[in-house]
Amino acid sequence: MDVMRSRFFPPVFKGRLHDARTATSIGRWLGLAFAVCFVTGLVSHYTQHPPEWAANGLPSRPVWGYRFTQGLHVASGIAAVPLLLAKLWTVYPRLFEWPPVRSVLHGLERLSVALLVAASVFEVATGLLNTAQWYPWLFSFVPVHHAVAWLLAGSLMLHLAVKAPRIRDHWSRRSPGTLALPAEDGPDRRSLLTAVAAAVGAVTVTTVGQSFTPLKDLTLLAPRHPDHGPQGLPVNRTAAAAGVGAIHDGRYRLTVSGPRPCTLTLDELRALPQHEVELPIACVEGWSKSAHWTGVRVADLLDRAGAPAHARVRVVSLQTRGGYRVSEMGHEHARDPLTLLALRLNGEELTPDHGYPVRLIAPNRPGVLQTKWVGRLEALS
Repeated sequence: MDVMRSRFFPPVFKGRLHDARTATSIGRWLGLAFAVCFVTGLVSHYTQHPPEWAANGLPSRPVWGYRFTQGLHVASGIAAVPLLLAKLWTVYPRLFEWPPVRSVLHGLERLSVALLVAASVFEVATGLLNTAQWYPWLFSFVPVHHAVAWLLAGSLMLHLAVKAPRIRDHWSRRSPGTLALPAEDGPDRRSLLTAVAAAVGAVTVTTVGQSFTPLKDLTLLAPRHPDHGPQGLPVNRTAAAAGVGAIHDGRYRLTVSGPRPCTLTLDELRALPQHEVELPIACVEGWSKSAHWTGVRVADLLDRAGAPAHARVRVVSLQTRGGYRVSEMGHEHARDPLTLLALRLNGEELTPDHGYPVRLIAPNRPGVLQTKWVGRLEALS
């Protein structure tokens, strides 16, 4: 019997930093990263998939709005990687608590922690793989990532409520609960926290340049460099991947529907008043870069077709496969003078991978909705 008991006796951890004070210190940073990531993630999700009641009222300004929020979303998500690893390191001995369940309340608490850990690891891991556009799973990333984000937020709030007394006791150096901790742990704890802060700084500085272009030369760990791509701009989806073959100038037609529908050839589009704007392409994977675009204002084309001022617009691509073949704009984007059907990028005719002959470019809009190879504009009621 004694032999059997010794075999199943839980291990004893003697590490001095697996304590509540260290866990609380790292948890503050991790909680902040998760909060920023969650809020900016909601902005991204509802900008791409707005509810019906909000679809016609999304703002087109500031022009850099989506670039900022999505860059911050990815940066905070990447910063959460070393923070989550450090947090799990401080608390993992509690996985071996014995007995594993002491009461119904304790069992529910452990279940909530398991849910929190699973959701945290899932969100960080899948989000990181999304920045590299690698999807080794069978589910659709966007809806699942969004749903688990709400699950993570709920489990985190529950965890904070359950652990509030202990968090309060170890929140600061002056908290009464910290007096019971050995004084000799102080230097080691400071060294650990310094190392974690250095890791967060390192992964941030070496990745954030894909969106914050002043640091673009330091993008050692970023999956994208903002300057690498045709015409000095990255491409997520090539013409070949979208099933777009060679488009001959003489055969291209743009159809604009409305009370007075019209069809324009490429030469007729080129003959219309051309406008130049500087707008960023900001993609959900976290990279972004500003560029100079030249083309025809969407508002001018809508006026030509007699579209109502508050009409939404559906933009239809010539691509034959893949998501986001069709996108919609509210009237604020459609009527914004910066919103163009662009024919030129940085002074040159668009390349096929950038949407030749015509692509949409609009302010404060996700890159996946900046439709390429545009063949039709439809004014909606």
